[in-house]
Amino acid sequence: MRVLAGLFLAMSLVTAGCATSPQHGAAAATRSQATLSGDAVHPDATQGWVRTELYFGLGLADGHDGVDEAAWRTFLDKEVTPRFPSGLTVVDAYGQWQGVNQAKPERLRSKIVILLYADTPTQRASIDAIRSAWKAKTGDQSVLRVTQPADVSF
Repeated sequence: MRVLAGLFLAMSLVTAGCATSPQHGAAAATRSQATLSGDAVHPDATQGWVRTELYFGLGLADGHDGVDEAAWRTFLDKEVTPRFPSGLTVVDAYGQWQGVNQAKPERLRSKIVILLYADTPTQRASIDAIRSAWKAKTGDQSVLRVTQPADVSF
């Protein structure tokens, strides 16, 4: 009986390293499903990518003047989407802006466009073109741009 118990203990120790808990297996399967493969535009790992946020003022927060949703969508479809066709995010926001000659800040309805992309001269030029197009369309003095490194996985 002692030999049998010793053999059982030895087999348990040997096979313990091979067992996978259901939670561990499920987590691994979820990670695998959440990562795209074979898609160069949406890689499973990136190097040299950045996240850029562009802040657009649409008009006064307490008024009806400025750019309406239809005009915003037209701008997005004409100027932004063709330059970043693989994806972007738009967030509705509220912002404040005080120009050099203004006594108090303007409270603005705003949109934030979030872009994730490989940092290349072509992509940087696309960002500048979007900002220029908005300023030409609206007469705004600026479109705030924030760019930072991004560790991206699809």
